[in-house]
Amino acid sequence: MKLIERYIFRRALTMFLATLLPLLGIVWTTQALTNVNLVTDSGQSVFAFLKLATLILPSVVPIILPFALVIGVTQTLTTMNTDSELTVLNAAGSSRMTIIRPVILLAAGLSVLSFVVDNFVEPYSRVAVRRMLATANADLLSSVVQENAFRKITDGLYVQVGGRRGGGVLEGIFVADSRNPAFELVYYAREGAVDEKSSALVMKDGEVQRKLPDGGVSIIKFDSYAFDLADMTKTTREATIRAKDRDLPNLFNPDPNDPVYQGNPLAFTAELHRRLTEWTFPLLFGLIALVFCSDARSHREARVHPMVSALGSALVIRWMTFYAGNSAEDSVWFVPLMYVVPLATGALAIHQLVSNRRLDIPMTWQEKLSELMVRLRLVRPTSDGSNAS
Repeated sequence: MKLIERYIFRRALTMFLATLLPLLGIVWTTQALTNVNLVTDSGQSVFAFLKLATLILPSVVPIILPFALVIGVTQTLTTMNTDSELTVLNAAGSSRMTIIRPVILLAAGLSVLSFVVDNFVEPYSRVAVRRMLATANADLLSSVVQENAFRKITDGLYVQVGGRRGGGVLEGIFVADSRNPAFELVYYAREGAVDEKSSALVMKDGEVQRKLPDGGVSIIKFDSYAFDLADMTKTTREATIRAKDRDLPNLFNPDPNDPVYQGNPLAFTAELHRRLTEWTFPLLFGLIALVFCSDARSHREARVHPMVSALGSALVIRWMTFYAGNSAEDSVWFVPLMYVVPLATGALAIHQLVSNRRLDIPMTWQEKLSELMVRLRLVRPTSDGSNAS
């Protein structure tokens, strides 16, 4: 690259990183906080939370990259135009490709990075997150032994423990089970323990109260009672690996006997085509940014700020592809739309750049009519820009 191209590349890269890091931090924080209660309630350590939060990062990087690039490029070129740097380049005889080339190189590099993250890093991290959450959900012992606090094990099942002695002995056990709509069960026990081999809560010296919908209550005392948790533990420890969690070879050739694939095969098709199109968005959004701000402009020209125009266009295109990708899980007819939108947008942007056209605010109908009348010599222009008969 030429010296001026390296200068533009360096400024665009710096502005891109300055935009990416705060955006990534905000999105990462919001995503991590959605799982903080689950991790803390199951008794996990702070290191487990940090690991979970780190594994979430690859899933947000491909979404943030294109928008950070749009903001970085438009801000860089708009600042250069404000400082008359683009005007100087134009006056010195530099072609528009001097500005376009470094931006395209940056966008192409980010597209390659997005492809690698989207197809190799993100599936691994998604599987790790699901397994970690499944393990946290199934860590019943850690949830139960927290003293003097009601813990929700699952919908309709709550447990409270008064205290814990050595050897894993629990004191003052209270269990409320309303999972069966036909009756409610309340267990009280003086002590007990969790049998990890049989996944059961063994309670001793207690009673169970059974309340019927008509208000009747029956009480049964017991010396020993095993509260079975095996079914719930089994389902929570098995993480469901969905289409978004699969790697690229698995999406190309899914196992026909896979129950997840059998349940919704279109989800695998939609995810495959999403992987084949989403990585191109940094390059596409780079072209959009160039269309709006790669030419030198006078400060007196009326136009919408390039960042607003470029970012608004990028949001509309991203929304259209999101809609097509989600709808493709229900109908295969939306799959072509996932390719048409980026291809058509890219073709229009390239045509605009190659033809060296500028985007201007459209004239009103009155201005168009006045211009036509001047061209037809029906009126003559005056010195102040208005038309005279």
